[in-house]
Amino acid sequence: MRQQQNTSIAPLKTVGHATPRIDAIERVTGKATYTNDIRLPGMLYARILRSPHPHARIRRIDVSKALALPGVKTILTHENCQVVWGAGGISGGLQYNDDIKKITKHRRYVFNNPVRFVGDPVAAVAAVNRHVADEALGLIQVDYEVLSFILEPEEALKPDAVKIWPEGNLSLNAQNQAQPMSTRRGNIEEGFRTSDLVFEDRYTTAFVHNAQMEPRSCVANWDGDKLTLYTPTQGISNCRSDTARDLGIPPEKVQIICQYMGGGFGNKNQNQDADLITAMLAKEAGAPVKLEFTRKDDFIGVHGRWPTVQYYKVGVSRDGVLKGIQLRGYSGMGGYRKNTGTIGGIDIYQCPHIDSVVYPVYTNKTVSGNFRGPEYPQGFYGIESMMDDVAYKLKMDPVEFILKNMTRKSRDEVPYTNYSLEECIRRGAETFEWKKRWRPQPGSDPGPVKRGAGVAFMAFRSALGRSNAVIRLDAKGHYTVFVGVTDVGAGAKTTMAMIAAEALGVPVSKIEVVWGDTDRCPYSVGESGSRTTIQTGYAVVQAAEALKRQIAEKGLPTGDNVLIGSASPNPTLEGKVRAAFGAHFVEVQVDTELGHVRVLKYLAVHDSGRIMNPLTARSQIKGGATMGIGMALHENLLYDRRNGQPLTAGFYGARLMTHRDAPEIEVIFIESDDGYGPYGAKSIGESSKVPAVAAVANAVFNAIGRRMKDLPITRDKILGALA
Repeated sequence: MRQQQNTSIAPLKTVGHATPRIDAIERVTGKATYTNDIRLPGMLYARILRSPHPHARIRRIDVSKALALPGVKTILTHENCQVVWGAGGISGGLQYNDDIKKITKHRRYVFNNPVRFVGDPVAAVAAVNRHVADEALGLIQVDYEVLSFILEPEEALKPDAVKIWPEGNLSLNAQNQAQPMSTRRGNIEEGFRTSDLVFEDRYTTAFVHNAQMEPRSCVANWDGDKLTLYTPTQGISNCRSDTARDLGIPPEKVQIICQYMGGGFGNKNQNQDADLITAMLAKEAGAPVKLEFTRKDDFIGVHGRWPTVQYYKVGVSRDGVLKGIQLRGYSGMGGYRKNTGTIGGIDIYQCPHIDSVVYPVYTNKTVSGNFRGPEYPQGFYGIESMMDDVAYKLKMDPVEFILKNMTRKSRDEVPYTNYSLEECIRRGAETFEWKKRWRPQPGSDPGPVKRGAGVAFMAFRSALGRSNAVIRLDAKGHYTVFVGVTDVGAGAKTTMAMIAAEALGVPVSKIEVVWGDTDRCPYSVGESGSRTTIQTGYAVVQAAEALKRQIAEKGLPTGDNVLIGSASPNPTLEGKVRAAFGAHFVEVQVDTELGHVRVLKYLAVHDSGRIMNPLTARSQIKGGATMGIGMALHENLLYDRRNGQPLTAGFYGARLMTHRDAPEIEVIFIESDDGYGPYGAKSIGESSKVPAVAAVANAVFNAIGRRMKDLPITRDKILGALA
């Protein structure tokens, strides 16, 4: 049954109109102060010594020669710094608190012994300048007992595999149980029994680094017992609570400042080990300390997207109706479990019988964690490639297969607040000219240069939740909005100003936004999970309503008086699920003699609710799609299987796409207002990457007639498949 969504929305005065960023001039003129621009009197500089081995026990560390070097002020190792980095390795990826701290066996310290991957911090030096700090690292003598290592998750679960942790290589959950993550609905055996056809296949995805332009840095300063951290964080509130917890000090004794930052994509969520190491160096040295990561430090010492192995079994009727989906997956978490390791995607299909079992596995590679839609791009690549292949074997158009089997209710049970997925797909297919570009017979173009088209779709969370905002009005008619947001590239500060202007009925020029300082700003959920506009934006609306009620009661302020409206909403959804929807259509050209893939046409159709600022919203979609293309075709942190060394750390080695690689991307927004969030806004930032990888992979198959089952789809793999 075709479901239509009425997407007509009433226009607003400020929201929905293209608006330049309120801090654009500061950014482009170089006046904006990023963390690495911070200079404090008497500031020292820090460097980190990292493990050269993927797995080793530290027998002894001799820092005497390094300490004797003129200009060296302090050195930290596991022997004199036993700080637990809570957000760095919590079983099950759960929120770290006192209860979990008591039951979690696999704690991650800022300095660990044994070390569990190349890049694990071993020591940190603070000195009068960078050169002395670097020289001191070379004088630290470390006696390692080199241990056996394991790089691949399936191998790590074999009975004879070396144990990275005493309890084994299957990560423990919050109850300290070595169990996989399981999701079941219906009876999978019944699903396969009632299927006319059953298909099985295997897909793998690689470790992909967040690769934000701004490398990790941090400046720490103690004033008595109060710590101030200047750090590029995606959430000042979370960073403060994490840091206070890990250092064992009250939250009010920690101030986090992040005025400007250069991207994060999940890499800068929560606090980082750099924050804790810098804080402890500053405390020991009795002086401010700046820690700077090199680009290689960033690639091997900070997490990226977890690699996966995915085994699928899919049962269908002859007319293409799904009967059963089974997934057995393995996620490589590195030496510590910084996130759940889930593999998402199955739930975007309507299917009565589902069985998913995913094993989060320790390996001796760089740690895995949040990266733009954490569990989804890799999972959607696997499941949507599998379904594209099922459609091909049934001789069905993939678009028709999707329309027949796509989600209508969340997990086939709970209704969505609104539903526009069908409109996204039909509008996209028509605009893209799908029937014209898609090859019913893959690889059928004559000659070595072939074209093909691919499609993928998505539903992505747009949940409500807690946040805070404060708005102050003075006698001059000037409004100041206090919000705890940082800006990771999506224009959050500008969005907050626009929402406030809309709610108050004044121009954006009347709004000043105060952000990025926990001593001045209220709690904010942080810029992760595509939640800022939805949650903090809603708090801004509520604060504006509170202020307007005061104006109605007391009149406008005069003299030195001010009026203050504040809000701390925590709205919930009862009996419904809120999601953004979208579909991506891609046409590629593949040179079968060279293995080169070129994206010729890319269309992204999204329902992200009401679009707050079209100027930045389109950029978000284009950026996510471009990231997806890179993940599909290029990016991989390769390792030497002989010694466990990372081989391609860095932008060039990992083959990050640049502006010269990026194709033109057409964006269509199907706007809707389901009555929730600020004016109906939904998530954008992460959802734009989620279907991109699968769409590109499916287009490559359609062009060459060979299914590419291992990411990235590099030239050698294409030529090997065609040989």
